[in-house]
Formats: sequence, C-alpha cells, structure tokens
Amino acid sequence: MCRNIKVLRRPDGPPTDEELEAASRQFVRKISGYTKPSQVNTQAFERAVADVAAVSRTLFDDLVVGRAALLR
Repeated sequence: MCRNIKVLRRPDGPPTDEELEAASRQFVRKISGYTKPSQVNTQAFERAVADVAAVSRTLFDDLVVGRAALLR
C-alpha cells in the first residue's frame, strides 16, 4: 500500500520527531486520499498526523533491537 514510506528503524538510533511527523503525514495522505485536505478537513487531518506520530514514537520507544534483543 505505502511503498514509498521509508523505514525509520536503523541501528544508529531512533528516528527524530521530524522524521516521524513526515512519515505520519505521508501515511495519512495515502490512506485519506488527500494530498492537501480542504479547509473543513484540515483539523481532522492534522489530528490524525499527530496521533500517528505519537503512536509511532511509542512504538520506537518500546522496540528492543540489536544486541539488546538477544539479552532479553
């Protein structure tokens, strides 16, 4: 579905807030079908972007990767 969303998990550290926001915006654009929402839909669109970014941050904060995963 979202072929062009880049993978943000990498060995050198978690993604930045800016990277998460950009990926979240791209995801919401894709699933909503809006490149730029109308004025009446802007608030819902931006709230969805913020929600996806927040959940994504939680995901990255909770992931255990690399050597740390082997120690669990």
